[in-house]
Amino acid sequence: MSVEKNKTLAHTLTEEVWNKGNLDIVDNILSTDYVFHHPGGQDLNGPEEYKQMVKAVRSAFPDIHFTIDDMIAEGDKVAYRWTFVGTHQGELRGIPPTGKKVTVWAIAIERIADDKFVEAWERYDTLGFMRQLGVIKE
Repeated sequence: MSVEKNKTLAHTLTEEVWNKGNLDIVDNILSTDYVFHHPGGQDLNGPEEYKQMVKAVRSAFPDIHFTIDDMIAEGDKVAYRWTFVGTHQGELRGIPPTGKKVTVWAIAIERIADDKFVEAWERYDTLGFMRQLGVIKE
């Protein structure tokens, strides 16, 4: 797969899955043995667990919107820095809704094989996120 196709795949994941909530395409863009190395330490395995994560985040932040700020691709990997903005209106990982609008940045590295994502590493501004929610005081 070309570098440009890899970038397009990353844009598709962001726009269709995260921004639009189109979970029907997840099976088409994630391999069956996909591994998402979650910032919280626990890996997610396969498209179904990934869909559950998307549902949970979109339920907690129904107005969520992701923007890709920068993207670099080489070989079988795409790295991108993204920002999401959303209002915390539902429970997320045991945190009750706060009604607060947050802006969170992250960096993701995705590995692609046979036109599908096979592995991802992601880190986001966890401390800033928790501070914006009011869970952690400054």
